[in-house]
Amino acid sequence: MSDGTQTGMSARSALRLEYFIIGLGLFALVLIFQPFSLTLFAIGSGLVVLAGLVNNLLPLAQPGVQMRSVVKVALVVAMIFCIVLLVSIAAAHLYGVFFLKPPDPNTLTGRAALAALPFYLQPFVWSLAVIAAGLAGIITYMNKAAR
Repeated sequence: MSDGTQTGMSARSALRLEYFIIGLGLFALVLIFQPFSLTLFAIGSGLVVLAGLVNNLLPLAQPGVQMRSVVKVALVVAMIFCIVLLVSIAAAHLYGVFFLKPPDPNTLTGRAALAALPFYLQPFVWSLAVIAAGLAGIITYMNKAAR
């Protein structure tokens, strides 16, 4: 930067990133506390979690920080979220196995529970696993390409 050129985000783009991150959290809170729609409440609840994770990017909202660094940290946060979600699903399943009584096959709900696919065969779980693996691959590629 000795020749007067600036690398990374400008002060304006860093401020925009910071306002976006804070605005996302405020928007999520507005959706949670609005009294009109349960659908908007559900969307707001998901956005609160997303806004909490995106807050990890606030220290990078500084002039001069490379946008590539911001993207890389965002990918790492998303990958960690997917992995934690997978672990929490497995923990909830194990809690049910060890601490809850098994479903009664003589009831309709018991038969439905026994006929359901195990958690590790659910498409959502496999989608999360594929997304986490894909994010890990993208992060690895970005690190190798930066060298």
